[in-house]
Amino acid sequence: MSELLYFEDLPAGRVLHSARTITMERERIIGFAREFDPHPGHTSEETARESSFGELVASGWHTAASVCRLIVETTPIAGGGMGGGVELRWKRPVRPGDTLRITMEVLTARDSATRPGWGIATIRTTAYNQHDEPVLVMNSTNFLPRRPG
Repeated sequence: MSELLYFEDLPAGRVLHSARTITMERERIIGFAREFDPHPGHTSEETARESSFGELVASGWHTAASVCRLIVETTPIAGGGMGGGVELRWKRPVRPGDTLRITMEVLTARDSATRPGWGIATIRTTAYNQHDEPVLVMNSTNFLPRRPG
């Protein structure tokens, strides 16, 4: 989807799917972890064997950042919109070679009482791996601009 979206484009019940996927590569998993989340299960295959995972897995934050990329590509909001809160659950580990895609469902959509010209949508984003297993579920509250005029 390349056109910019406004509040009116995301009514309750609308479902969107990412147009592309992201494959979680071993080198990127380790690089992200070394810089941002140096848990032993994320930084090398050797240390991962001794971790609670028993194998190399992506940091949950790396998974969330990758999902964020897919969200922005799937719902390019005019002016970027504004976040208002997130509830995030990691459902299963993401391993090197896993390929992620997302589905977004607009749960609620209402006028903003405090920001004229804006609406508020609650969106559930679910990320799936290549086996159609959910790996991450996120509910987010989003402030979205209304279409001008």
